[in-house]
Amino acid sequence: MTVSPAMQRYAAEIYRLQQDYEQVPLSLLSEHVDASAQAISTMVKRLNKNGFLTHEPYKGVRLTSDGEKIAMPSLRRHRLTEVFLVKVMKYDWASAHELSDVFERGVNDELEDRMDELAGHPTRCPHGEPIPSKTGIMPQVKDEPLVNVPSGSECIVSRVRTHDSDKLRYIAEIGLVPGKPFHLLSCAPFKGPLRLEMKPHDHIIGYELSQSLWVEVIKKGEGNKLPPLKTPLK
Repeated sequence: MTVSPAMQRYAAEIYRLQQDYEQVPLSLLSEHVDASAQAISTMVKRLNKNGFLTHEPYKGVRLTSDGEKIAMPSLRRHRLTEVFLVKVMKYDWASAHELSDVFERGVNDELEDRMDELAGHPTRCPHGEPIPSKTGIMPQVKDEPLVNVPSGSECIVSRVRTHDSDKLRYIAEIGLVPGKPFHLLSCAPFKGPLRLEMKPHDHIIGYELSQSLWVEVIKKGEGNKLPPLKTPLK
């Protein structure tokens, strides 16, 4: 069957959301694709009929392996467009996601290849999310939420998992961008603040902000872990 661009976009958004939800609620999907409940219901039925997702009433949807495959082209184009907007066109990374939602719809295969070349064949988007290959292979990323890491750990920022523009601008202002190394000096219990040792300045960040940061742990400390992150990210 022919997979339409709309089907790919919906599958891509479900793929993003199911990284944090076992079943993606239809209300949340509607919010993220900015579509009516009727449009969501129609597309979900279409994707379900073609074997691209499973739907549990009152719980939500989840992609099948075939559904994940059709999500890859849209994910690649979106994240590649974000890199192009930030690296080549010099847009703020805080606005890249929303701009890419619009910009990518006018990108064909030829433009995609050209953007890939001009951006230096990136493997991550500006926020650290992996970019699928042209053949649809999603690179594996080995990281974990900062709030689950014990104090005393040596870390590198891997991904910044929020689309909140105010948070993104503040995170950039203090330098906690993907690739930034730091030492987790302490993490207060009961969702208290975290103290990070980093150059050129140390920083104290709140628990809410730290939920957006995923890190690669280079050396695990021996401090007590914070309670595991239970509330899915939005």
